[in-house]
Amino acid sequence: MKSTRPIGRIPVRDVSPRVECGRRPAKAVVGETFLITATVFREGHDAVAANIVLKDPEGRRRPAVRMRELAPGTDRWGAEVTPDAQGRWTYTVEAWSDPVTTWRRHAAIKIPAGIDTGLVLEEGGQLYERAAARAPRGEARSVLRSAARTLLDDSLRVEERYAAASAPEVEEVLARYPLRDLVTASRPLQLLVERERALYGSWYEFFPRSEGTPEIPHGTFRTAARRLPAIAEMGFDVVYLPPIHPIGTTFRKGKNNSLDAGPEDVGVPWAIGSPEGGHDAVHPDLGTIDDFDWFVRQASDVGLEIALDFALQCSPDHPWVHKHPEWFHHRPDGTIAYAENPPKKYQDIYPIAFDADMDGIVKETVRVMRFWMDHGVRIFRVDNPHTKPVVFWERVIGEINAADPDVIFLAEAFTRPAMMHTLAQIGFQQSYTYFTWRNSKQELTEYLTELSGEAAAYMRPNFFANTPDILHAYLQHGGRPAFEVRAVLAATLSPTWGIYSGYELCENTPLREGSEEYLDSEKYQLRPRDWEAAEREGRTIAPLITRLNEIRRRHPALRRLRNLHFHGTDNDAVIAYSKREGADTVIVVANLDPHHTQEATVSLDMPHLGLDWHSGLSVRDELSGAEYRWGGTNYVRLEPGRAPAHVFHVR
Repeated sequence: MKSTRPIGRIPVRDVSPRVECGRRPAKAVVGETFLITATVFREGHDAVAANIVLKDPEGRRRPAVRMRELAPGTDRWGAEVTPDAQGRWTYTVEAWSDPVTTWRRHAAIKIPAGIDTGLVLEEGGQLYERAAARAPRGEARSVLRSAARTLLDDSLRVEERYAAASAPEVEEVLARYPLRDLVTASRPLQLLVERERALYGSWYEFFPRSEGTPEIPHGTFRTAARRLPAIAEMGFDVVYLPPIHPIGTTFRKGKNNSLDAGPEDVGVPWAIGSPEGGHDAVHPDLGTIDDFDWFVRQASDVGLEIALDFALQCSPDHPWVHKHPEWFHHRPDGTIAYAENPPKKYQDIYPIAFDADMDGIVKETVRVMRFWMDHGVRIFRVDNPHTKPVVFWERVIGEINAADPDVIFLAEAFTRPAMMHTLAQIGFQQSYTYFTWRNSKQELTEYLTELSGEAAAYMRPNFFANTPDILHAYLQHGGRPAFEVRAVLAATLSPTWGIYSGYELCENTPLREGSEEYLDSEKYQLRPRDWEAAEREGRTIAPLITRLNEIRRRHPALRRLRNLHFHGTDNDAVIAYSKREGADTVIVVANLDPHHTQEATVSLDMPHLGLDWHSGLSVRDELSGAEYRWGGTNYVRLEPGRAPAHVFHVR
């Protein structure tokens, strides 16, 4: 039987962050500051100390980061670290008995009281001699030896001898080279540091096929590229495209999910595959692979990355159906079972039977992804990963990221928490969330506290305010004010947020009452939009979206997740929260009621903002430009349609 790891002379317990008991790496991005904590203690009353040792991807030990006790008497220690390079790091907590601090505590009591004064000073001198012997040769050692000599010199006054122990130059040397006894280290834990886009970015989803011309309604990559400058001008970083592959004709769906498709119906992009090709082909009505390459270059020229949908499923016409029939579920009558999520039926899609040939499907998936990577795609939005084996994604993402660590995978998994969290832990850099269904102050506070807490060590949320599948009742019935406040919340609560095309036009007509499907959904038909007319007639909230993305780029605090903190309000229709990164602090106050003006008193947690309880602060609303003088308690009045929220920068 394998023995357990000895506890160590100085116990170091419960190091955090720790993902799956340390079996998987915690996550961060380059430049992200986060807190590492541990419980450190020892028997009796002697002082302990601790630091964090980081080793970078090259195995080099970085300068140790000294930890502090987070709250006196709790034995919980912590310090912030900031990795500065991509790759796999390790972090270890080292703890030790701190004899100098122990001596100082005793001396501070005994010397003023005249108790064993000579003996106490002699003990201190011997400690400082030990510290000097362990310090590097040169000035550091000289400073400590000088202090030791003074402590041991009984020809001097007691006060002079004692003062030498805490002279500023002595404190500075001991901070760098503490005297450490009984040093004990925790087990090294893994830290995966990725590029910043894995945590921060603004996404815009649109269907290139809807960006046609009056002469040729079906859009192409060439016509769709006309939309890219406007998307970039709104401040987005990523353009996400639904599947761009050939679409099957067998059981093709018509408008509004009709089973009776006509010759003009374009089909569902997620019903992938036809005799013209499968997952590594381009729909001929969109253009050629050369046209796609040109589209990617056009996007790059205006500062946009391309995210491509990867939906691992097939239409009945997909080449895999004939080439690899064993990859599909067959019913007793020999037919292949189509996809179902009762009561929803997807007659135009065949799911894949992964256990029939896991190795073969992994190999083909990696091949297809590498094909698109060779054509400029470095971000994949993975459709319904929760309907495939977790181990499958672990293998695929592991193989891709081993050679290309900059490639990002977004898990579109609106499912049970256990699956969502596990997908994040095994490799997905980002995750869709329940944000769309969290609309009240209590729901948002509870959910964001979870996401920005322990889960932030491995799960990075992407807050899409809407999707082609999800038009929440809040947007259906809240009108333009609902779209405005949800954009503010998504853009400031999460480092990564996104919208699906049409959100800026406040499109909110459902298929029917009680449904989250859009009427005339773009999933089933072309949906051209007159963007110029919408702007001319003031039917767009694009200026607000542009402003939000400008604010996000200007404020480092909004590019982080773990720094989120909620503040009190006396009205449940009003929510208040802040983010702080270094010297940058942003406070957001939002009216969650899209129908009525709401008033509230906001009670700020001033110490969390780095201020005394009775301090005043100057704030500027980044949305309106108005400036205010705030304090611990503050009155707000927010009117839908005029001022859905304040986004304050603390001066």
